[in-house]
Formats: sequence, C-alpha cells, structure tokens
Amino acid sequence: MPATNRPQEEGLELVLRYLTSVRAWYLATSVDNRPHVRPFSYAAIEDGALRLCTATTKDVWDELEENPWFEATSWWPGHGWLVLRGRVDLRAPVSDEVRRAGFEHLEGLGEHYDGPDDPTLAFPKVEETEAWICDHEQWIPIKL
Repeated sequence: MPATNRPQEEGLELVLRYLTSVRAWYLATSVDNRPHVRPFSYAAIEDGALRLCTATTKDVWDELEENPWFEATSWWPGHGWLVLRGRVDLRAPVSDEVRRAGFEHLEGLGEHYDGPDDPTLAFPKVEETEAWICDHEQWIPIKL
C-alpha cells in the first residue's frame, strides 16, 4: 500500500501511531563511527514532544550521552514505514503519568525496576525531530 494511504493523524500523533502499532521499532545510535541498533517499544507524547523510555544501566543510555543524535524506523505492514530522526534531551523532566506508563510497559516486557520512580528509569525527550512516511517510491515528510 503506498505511503499516501497512511492514517488520518498528522504530526507527532502520526509518528506515535507508527511506533505503537507494532510490537517493536528500531533505534540506531552512532558512537566512534560505528552504528548500534536495538529494538524499542515505548513512546509517548508529552508537552508537544515525543518521549522514549529506557534505563541508565543500558548501553543505549551511554551511547546517547556520548552522541544524542539518533535515527529510528518502524515498519507498519500495509502502511509503509516511518523514518524518524532527532536529538534527545536525556535530562528533561517527565510527568508522573508518562513515568508510570513507561515503567508498566517495561515491566510488562519482563524488565524489573523499583517502581515508576526508580532512578535508573529514563525518559529521553526527542528534539529537533524530522520524520517521513516511506514506501518503495517516495518519502513523504511529516510536518511536525
């Protein structure tokens, strides 16, 4: 199905739909001129910005501290795929609601933390965001 047949949402809502309509999407970092890719599965919108969830004990945290730029992709069968680029603010404050939802999501994946206020839980805020919905013929920019 061409990317032009995408859902009716726009902007970050469309990005969020692509990230949450699949079991996993993939985030890439680059450190020492080497790419690193891993699955992610949590995203939320808070105060007009995309929020991710990870832990400060994971390699991805160290990589994003060294280089905060990333690229992510999500293939939603029948809708094309998302390409998302941006920079993360690792220390932006996060609401209790997003913190609780991220904690519950990670716990549901089998990870274990000492509650939503566990200091190892991190909720990077995505900034300088660019996104496209793609198919084999075109990249359609998402106005953010």
